[in-house]
Amino acid sequence: MSNKRASGLRAIGAESSKATSPIRRKRGFFEASVFSDWNAIVGPELGDQCVPMRLARGPEGEGGTLHVRVTGPLALELQHLEPQVIERINSFYGFRAIARLRMHQGPIASPIRKSSPIRPKAAPEELVALHEQLKSVTDPELRRALKTFGESVIARKSRHRSD
Repeated sequence: MSNKRASGLRAIGAESSKATSPIRRKRGFFEASVFSDWNAIVGPELGDQCVPMRLARGPEGEGGTLHVRVTGPLALELQHLEPQVIERINSFYGFRAIARLRMHQGPIASPIRKSSPIRPKAAPEELVALHEQLKSVTDPELRRALKTFGESVIARKSRHRSD
């Protein structure tokens, strides 16, 4: 058998990891961006209930342990989602940055919620016409849903007319 290296296609992730590991170790880009990009990595639902605390690097700067503060109710769920979260983190960065998560239960700061925009109101005469059209709907839940939907459509149309 020959020791000749097999030629052909190889995964770019495997090769880029080898090429960029000295730069990543020297510059420390990963540690800073895991905190700033956390919601983009794990999603807003999960990101609102857990936050990264610190990263214990593995050998050669890869395969580290990410310490995450988790709200009480989410701890068990996150334990079950650990493989998917690790996969998301590693695919986000394109190399095996994390090998495991270590969860710490505790309170986290609640995220700053944006206030909902003020919805424009529909004109009264258009609302009367909508109410007349919905008189024939017998199901009260369906009528309420159609009324809400109709009001939002009318309000949006009147807002675009005024712009």
